[in-house]
Amino acid sequence: MDLVLIRHPAVAVEAGVCYGASDVPLAGEANEQAALLATRLMALGVRAPQRIATSPLTRCASVAAALSAAHGHTPAADARLAEMDFGAWERQRWDEIDRAQIDAWAADFEHARMHGGESVAQFDARVSAWFATLDAHEKTTVWAVTHAGVIRTVTARALGMPLARCVRWPLEMAAVVWLRYDASSAQWLLSRWNA
Repeated sequence: MDLVLIRHPAVAVEAGVCYGASDVPLAGEANEQAALLATRLMALGVRAPQRIATSPLTRCASVAAALSAAHGHTPAADARLAEMDFGAWERQRWDEIDRAQIDAWAADFEHARMHGGESVAQFDARVSAWFATLDAHEKTTVWAVTHAGVIRTVTARALGMPLARCVRWPLEMAAVVWLRYDASSAQWLLSRWNA
């Protein structure tokens, strides 16, 4: 299996604002953004998808719909592919959130949820449940249009590494992450990161 994780393009939100589970619009037009992604995917040598999954949030679903139309598919929206819910921090500027709360979250990265939304452990479990539905041995290519947190979580699970490590890797807007399952070694390999 080839699993191609695509981060949504830039959004129409002021820099420095927390917008995890908030349904915010893209900064650009979805069809144009999808065309740019399709060109880049082709240049990377990514195979055409047999299916396309997407977060239900507009910034992903609109791009997935445009990519799917070009390949004769209907994207499958799955709530497990949505970004982490930051509760009361949603739509707040990061620099205006109480520093003590952010420090407490960092001190208990996996389980703290002082914002009232999801803990990282809850988010990880939700995303990992989606990843577990994939049959790695299936000879297919799946594209998933989703979010940075989801991409990092899936990558960490696939590579058997701590999520806290993967969180530190840079991941730009509209980035492509390509994972490939190698049946001979029975393991996932990272073909591309932040491409």
